[in-house]
Amino acid sequence: MTDMADEEYDELDERWTKTTPRVNFNRPGVFAQQRALLDVLDKVTVGYILARAEASGQTPAQVIEEIVHQEIEVSVSRSS
Repeated sequence: MTDMADEEYDELDERWTKTTPRVNFNRPGVFAQQRALLDVLDKVTVGYILARAEASGQTPAQVIEEIVHQEIEVSVSRSS
């Protein structure tokens, strides 16, 4: 945040030093969500998705989303 004045940085620092943020432990984080998603797939599929994600700089969920969107487009174009 480079657009803050020194006073604003000091106020923000004091606020976070004195205030504990709320954390929702009932909702899994992004890594737990991705792990749960990959746990339901077979090993070959997981390997492909992880390799493609790493090569493209995407998350596994983004790779799956992209694949599903491509399949939807193909399905829609076939039915037209």
